[in-house]
Amino acid sequence: MRLTPFLKLAPFVFAVVAMCLPASAVSAAEVVGFADNRFRPGTIVIKNSEKRLYLVLRGNRAIRYKVAVGKRNKSWTGQAQITAKYVRPDWAPSPEVRRDFPHLPAVIKGGAPNNPMGVAAMTLSNGNYAIHGTNRPGSIGRAVSYGCIRMANHDIQDLFQRVGIRTRVVALP
Repeated sequence: MRLTPFLKLAPFVFAVVAMCLPASAVSAAEVVGFADNRFRPGTIVIKNSEKRLYLVLRGNRAIRYKVAVGKRNKSWTGQAQITAKYVRPDWAPSPEVRRDFPHLPAVIKGGAPNNPMGVAAMTLSNGNYAIHGTNRPGSIGRAVSYGCIRMANHDIQDLFQRVGIRTRVVALP
C-alpha cells in the first residue's frame, strides 16, 4: 500500500476535520459551569478580577476566555453593547494614549505588525473601548490596557463568530 497520495491529502483532511469540530474544540477557550441567573444566554460577562471573559450559554454554562483587562484605574465596570464588528481594523490612538506615547503615528493600518487590535475588534457603546485581538499574546491574563479587553487572536475570532451587534456586555470588578 502506498501512502504518498494520502500524505499529500493529509493537510486537507485535517482542515476539513477542524472545520467540522465546534469552535470551542479548536480554541483555547473552554466551556465551564456558569450559574449566575442575572445574565441571559448570549451576554458577554467580563470579570476584571479574574481576567476572564464569559459568553453565557444555555443550561448554566459559558464559554470562558482568558483576557487582558485595563490596568489600575483604567479598567471599566458597567454595561455596554457591541456597536460594530471589524476584521483587521485600523487603529488610531486615543488622546490619552497619544499623551503617554506621542511618538505613535496618527493611524496604524489593519494587519500591520504594530497594530494593537489584532485580527478583529468589536467596538463598545461605552466610549473608546473595544474587545479585540492582540499582537502581544504575552499580555493576555494581565491588567495592561487603557480599558479595552484584549483576547488571543484565535479567541477573538471564535467570539466574533458567536456574537452580533447589540450583544450585551457587562463588566464586573
